[in-house]
Amino acid sequence: MLGLTRAEFAVLRALDSPRKIQRFLYRLKQNFEPDGDTCHSVRSVLKERRAHCIEGATLAACALWIHGEPPLLMDMQAVNDYDHVVALFRRRGRWGAISKTNGVCLRWRDPVYRTLRELAMSYFHEYYNTKHRKTLRTYSRPFDLRRIAPAVWATAKATNWVLADALDATRHYRLLAPAEARSLVRRDPFERRWSDLLQYPAPRKARGRGRRKQR
Repeated sequence: MLGLTRAEFAVLRALDSPRKIQRFLYRLKQNFEPDGDTCHSVRSVLKERRAHCIEGATLAACALWIHGEPPLLMDMQAVNDYDHVVALFRRRGRWGAISKTNGVCLRWRDPVYRTLRELAMSYFHEYYNTKHRKTLRTYSRPFDLRRIAPAVWATAKATNWVLADALDATRHYRLLAPAEARSLVRRDPFERRWSDLLQYPAPRKARGRGRRKQR
């Protein structure tokens, strides 16, 4: 049904828990989009062994689906900053998240959050831009990958923006009132000292233009 090869399917079938999926994503190199903006399919990620957030989240959701769980994504939108996408899962009625990111903070979340708002807010303080301003503003309702044909997100050979556009169009919920946003404090100097730590060194120049830039 997914259209994956036996070898591709075998890789995902071996990822039979959220923890294993997250470890697999940690081992993938960061996709810095050296040849321009991408929204790679699961097949392309498995071939290239690199991903940014929406690509990693899609692979994670696909692996969850193979093991009988709904393939759900959550989109988080920011102001003057990049968006972030995670794969959702639930354990004992609580939400957790699987995340591909190159930085320290916007990574895995244990399944301890009663609501998606709680989960999204767990990213709030560490979600900041290059000026160290806290930028997270909205989160989406769960987006089920089964709404889109697997040929778009699982096996496409070229970048396809259908999924990214569908995520953008999904209903989002505001995390802050305008007055609250105006009162936010910038990250302090001590926080800034460690916040630039990256898992994979970023190239000096990137060709991506920001069609939907990812963390």
